[in-house]
Amino acid sequence: MSQSSGRKRSSPKAATKKRLDQRSDPKNLQYRIRRKIPDPAWSLAEMVHPHISKSPRRKRIGDDQTNFAVLGVPPVGNVEAQPFLKWVGGKAQLLAQFDEFLPARMNRYFEPFIGGGAVFFYLKHRFPDMRAFLRDINPELINTYLAVRDFPEELMRRLDAHLARFRSDRENYFYLVRSQQHLPVGEVVERAARMIFLNKTCFNGLWRVNARSEFNVPIGSQTNPNLYDRANILAASFALRGVHLAIQDFRDTMNQTRRGDFAYIDPPYVPLSATASFTSYTKEDFGAEEQRELAALFTDAARRGVRLMLSNSDVPFVRNLYRGFNIHTVQARRAINCDGSKRGAINEVVVLTEGG
Repeated sequence: MSQSSGRKRSSPKAATKKRLDQRSDPKNLQYRIRRKIPDPAWSLAEMVHPHISKSPRRKRIGDDQTNFAVLGVPPVGNVEAQPFLKWVGGKAQLLAQFDEFLPARMNRYFEPFIGGGAVFFYLKHRFPDMRAFLRDINPELINTYLAVRDFPEELMRRLDAHLARFRSDRENYFYLVRSQQHLPVGEVVERAARMIFLNKTCFNGLWRVNARSEFNVPIGSQTNPNLYDRANILAASFALRGVHLAIQDFRDTMNQTRRGDFAYIDPPYVPLSATASFTSYTKEDFGAEEQRELAALFTDAARRGVRLMLSNSDVPFVRNLYRGFNIHTVQARRAINCDGSKRGAINEVVVLTEGG
């Protein structure tokens, strides 16, 4: 090429220097490799079972926020979620009475017996930045919370299918679903849909299992049950975002608490009479010995500076277990009793530590 062409070739030295700069010498790297750290929103069970698919929760929640805005409905983040399960001893009816006992600030929150989750949803709406650790020994219950949190759309579609079949063949379909015991652990949505369906169509919404962990409650009187509320499922999914869920014994949960934490403890209640026990939510019994263990753990956590609040029956046995703490009384409606005339208001105790 002539010198008058005006085009210049690149300097070989410059090119060589550029390639040298791009070599993977750790001292010269401008990009750092970051380790994949598990998302704290995922439970330990999900981390050790990689075959369970992970859904794009944040994207879907963002889409739902947009859809709510288009429809003129408040975004799910502004809606206080309600329990999506009927649960014996659920605390939704007591929240107004509980208000004076709840703390004015919240950082870490623990529940060793999550149940219907009414107190958690109430506090999460009030303290949206609190870190929550929700626990229960019932694997089907924890799985259902996981499904609501991570797969709300898939769960609602499966519930729609259950309802359609139930309407066409009510009793036969109920007992068909009830017979599907011990579904594979990886079937998160299927297991959750089964639990919600049975919970909403069985007698009095009672969840009771036998010694083999098999659900054994008969069909209820509902002919056209409302299995879910779409807005509430989305609000619950939003509230559960970032929450740590795990199947765990109450002893381990209580020992994980530390100074400044707040724990609400709602164990299976001490029966009011010899025939009033509805505590078989899991195959493990929760009797007098477990009540004593819980009281000892409550006392130990209080000494460590944990703020505690506990509910139980208003009976001498409970008052004696917690006689060194502040004991208050609230009134609750009793819904489970074979004699309808005995369903009414009863006293329950709320036990508080000084910092509760």
